[in-house]
Amino acid sequence: MDINQLSKKIENKLLKDSSIKDLRIIDNTYKHLKHNSHQKGKFHIKLEINSDILKKMKRIQSNKVIYKILSEELKTDIHSLQISFI
Repeated sequence: MDINQLSKKIENKLLKDSSIKDLRIIDNTYKHLKHNSHQKGKFHIKLEINSDILKKMKRIQSNKVIYKILSEELKTDIHSLQISFI
């Protein structure tokens, strides 16, 4: 899977959640290419999520919501996930 396919898949899954108004997906994989732990075919993704409901939750709770939605992608395509709520 390439980054465009993964981004579209992430966007589709997250925007199904009615509490998420908008999101931005940033590929930071290029920053990690020379790291020993870099896994080819896995991406370093940053999500900027606009959600009043998730923003009001404790950070651990809101992150769990996102991790649950993206559980399959975290197993197969995502090496690291950075989440911020705006």
